[in-house]
Amino acid sequence: MRYLVAYDICEPNRLRKVARCCEDFGHRVQKSLFECDLEPDRFANMWTELNSLIEPKEDYLVAYPICRSCHDKVITAGKMVTPEKYLTYLI
Repeated sequence: MRYLVAYDICEPNRLRKVARCCEDFGHRVQKSLFECDLEPDRFANMWTELNSLIEPKEDYLVAYPICRSCHDKVITAGKMVTPEKYLTYLI
């Protein structure tokens, strides 16, 4: 199953930890949005780890599951920034 995982984290240290966790499980689409193609048990591991990193009263996590047939219908436009290119923009 593919998941779109997004977050809004208030504190910079937690933000970095959440971003690193997401990088371990998927690839960055935008600053706080990741695509993760994971088996259910691997997604459960990621979700558990992410929830251990946030402050629930201040931060927000969301994961949208996308089934295969829906993913095959995704419409895009423009040039996608690959993770390697994204990193060069941050430096």
